[in-house]
Amino acid sequence: MKPPCEIVVWYVIPAIRSELAKELLNLGMKQKDVSELMDITQPAVSQYITDKRGSGIKLEEDVRQMVKDFAAQLSNGEATKADLIPRTCHICKKVETSSVLKQLNINTDDLGEDCQSCMGSEAK
Repeated sequence: MKPPCEIVVWYVIPAIRSELAKELLNLGMKQKDVSELMDITQPAVSQYITDKRGSGIKLEEDVRQMVKDFAAQLSNGEATKADLIPRTCHICKKVETSSVLKQLNINTDDLGEDCQSCMGSEAK
């Protein structure tokens, strides 16, 4: 069983980055500019947009809309590279734990007490 923090690192954050990279490209940015803005390599951007990375889970529509709004703000200058970490964290907190666990075929009954508390009340 993977601990919740590992699930976030391996599935949730890459899914958010993938959506963000795709949205920035849809808004007309070049892969090189997206990589510089997101502080990742251009090959990583390529992998995100071709679903070779970050496609392990599907984000809910409300979370995808948050990513889309953030991409628009980055594109038009309302948000900057400095906003990337706090906004990604904010978006990550909106991801429904139960949805991620279901997509990964993890039964919440199999989680230990520590995992339940780490994941918040939603997993209980």
